[in-house]
Amino acid sequence: MEITSSDMGLAARVAGLTKIYGSGASAVTALDDVSVGLRAGQFTAIIGASGSGKSTLMHMMAGLDSPTDGRVWLGDAELSGLGDRELTRVRRRAAGFVFQSFNLVPVLDVLANIRLPFELDGRRSSAEDEAWIAQLVDTLGLTDRLGHRPHELSGGQQQRVAIARALATRPSVIFADEPTGNLDSRTGREVLALLAEASSVHGQSIAMVTHDPVAASFADRILVLADGRVVDDLGRASAEDVSRIMLGVESAGASA
Repeated sequence: MEITSSDMGLAARVAGLTKIYGSGASAVTALDDVSVGLRAGQFTAIIGASGSGKSTLMHMMAGLDSPTDGRVWLGDAELSGLGDRELTRVRRRAAGFVFQSFNLVPVLDVLANIRLPFELDGRRSSAEDEAWIAQLVDTLGLTDRLGHRPHELSGGQQQRVAIARALATRPSVIFADEPTGNLDSRTGREVLALLAEASSVHGQSIAMVTHDPVAASFADRILVLADGRVVDDLGRASAEDVSRIMLGVESAGASA
């Protein structure tokens, strides 16, 4: 019998994952035989130097790009071989996304942006969903901003809306790509604390790509990538320790 991700307590996983861009002499191996899983209810930071493969790994796990070789599961759905329509359906229901640039719809107000994943999936939010959204809105301090459009909000408020939108459908995993990159340090720390709370209090699985040691220090687990491979798998670490780890990996790469 096929073992599913949930059987192993995983929200997403990849096995033997390889991604090569281009061909022949110009081919670039972005990921090289990577096998890793994201544990349910855990906040995982994925770090590494530019070109290490961290963003490619996230895109593969989220079903935003297809591998050259290997297998990918999002929740209990194996993405390999799915057609575009089915892949879109699985991604909408099993994954949430928080981006550096917020990606809110400018003509929609805050509440409509939060409810957007239900609209895109062609379903109405249930009474239970609406109760969850109300809880999110209250927790994220957005109650008095529900009728505002994105341009009427600060950067931190826009990112809070993006987090609420990602959490609204209670997906298997939330993928966050440099979520504090456009925020000042204080607001960035507030957003990271909210993501950590979503994991520790609500059991949400989060995978965050970042180059920021402070951001990585908020995570329960830190995956370190270099040259398309996972070179370290750590527990919680301080920003200073993460900085030393990243410097060591970059130095090793430079001397190779």
